[in-house]
Amino acid sequence: MKKQQNVLIIGAGLCGSLLALRLGQRGYNVSVYEMRPDLRKTKISAGRSINLAFSDRGSKAIQLVGMGDQVEKLCIPMNGRMLHDEKGDTIMSKYSGREHEYINSIPRGELNALLLTEAEKHENVNIHFNKKCLSVDFEKTTVLFEDYQTKKEFVEDADVIIATDGAGSALRKSYYLANKFLFSFSQEYLTHGYKELSILPAENGGYKTYKNALHIWPRGNFMLIALPNLDGSFTVTLFLSYDEGDYNFNNLTTPEKVTEFFQKEFPDTLELMPNLVDDFFENPTAPLGTVKCSPWHYKGNTLLMGDSAHAIVPFYGQGMNASFEDVVEFDQVLDQNLDSWEAIFETYETNRKKDTDAIADLAIDNFYEMKGHVANPIFQDKRKIEMALEKEFPQDYSSKYSLVTFNEDIGYREAMLRGRAQDKAILNMLSDGLISSSDDLNILLKKITDATNAILEDDKIAGLI
Repeated sequence: MKKQQNVLIIGAGLCGSLLALRLGQRGYNVSVYEMRPDLRKTKISAGRSINLAFSDRGSKAIQLVGMGDQVEKLCIPMNGRMLHDEKGDTIMSKYSGREHEYINSIPRGELNALLLTEAEKHENVNIHFNKKCLSVDFEKTTVLFEDYQTKKEFVEDADVIIATDGAGSALRKSYYLANKFLFSFSQEYLTHGYKELSILPAENGGYKTYKNALHIWPRGNFMLIALPNLDGSFTVTLFLSYDEGDYNFNNLTTPEKVTEFFQKEFPDTLELMPNLVDDFFENPTAPLGTVKCSPWHYKGNTLLMGDSAHAIVPFYGQGMNASFEDVVEFDQVLDQNLDSWEAIFETYETNRKKDTDAIADLAIDNFYEMKGHVANPIFQDKRKIEMALEKEFPQDYSSKYSLVTFNEDIGYREAMLRGRAQDKAILNMLSDGLISSSDDLNILLKKITDATNAILEDDKIAGLI
């Protein structure tokens, strides 16, 4: 493939800016079109969380483009989940028994700005803002844009178009509206939505609660979480049903009702959040959905990547990490020196789709785990066993969470299959009284390994894997 070819990227969010940077480093001529203003010059809301969970798969991508040191300065390590019960008591549940494994809270906007600035250092990368994509003619390889400032429409062409324009992708919409090839698309919503709130910094600029954890208030049918920010604040997110239960987004319509809800379910947050009512009514309620589609490409001229191909709910903290890993996987295919974009796109999708389907399913699983299971005694026993095994046998055992989050050289699908089998093995043996958290760790490891392998073999025979 000639590096001088022109690549047009729709969307300058996290995935698009990283992809532009990497393709620029490889020598391609890259033009990026973004519908929003330049976030480095204008304070804007992307309508999404201002901070994200950044872990090993995302870090692998950042290392690929040589920005590890710069991005590390934006990170706040979170060593585990701080669980808050109804009485205000807390339990720290570590993410891993290995001390070097943790996730990070990172500001979306600052990371995005860093990637944009680095991409623009390359003369062969040009980024255009306030340009909304209206449609894509994937047969002619052209894009119809509207300039937000002049309101004029214009057409751009390229050798190849890659859409990183998120869950509402214009290219994906053009695929299924055109009906010119077999295109499958699904968008499924949870019955829950989310609303962002905040814990402001203390008067001295410090943190009002423990800094190095992802805080969770699990309440069975709903939950509250909080991630730390660099300025001493926390971004707090309420996940709640739209219309089910005594309290839901549809009936929390007055300050009194909202305060009553938090006094009953999250009493320890009221002192931390004197701004609760203002935040609640100023910030929008947004839906939580999963997007799957196929194929991601049309012949050799257009490709979907990131959320435009596989948007997921946020409960495994892998949305950004998965999109960043897309760039790594795509880069590895480019290294194969295939003879056409069609071969590149076909190989990339064949390699990648099984893993993005897996993390979408895992994210749904973790929604139920976070809002309820983490407070279940048998689940807590399972975590004690797993933490002890990871600490004692760091090379021989990894929990499902560790396989997904800290094993960046294992695909999501492999991590899911192994992790689910381990979970099933441990929970079954705990329920049957065959193991306990006080057992000898060598015996535990053998029992769990044998039971896991037996489950995997049964699943293979049954055609489930």
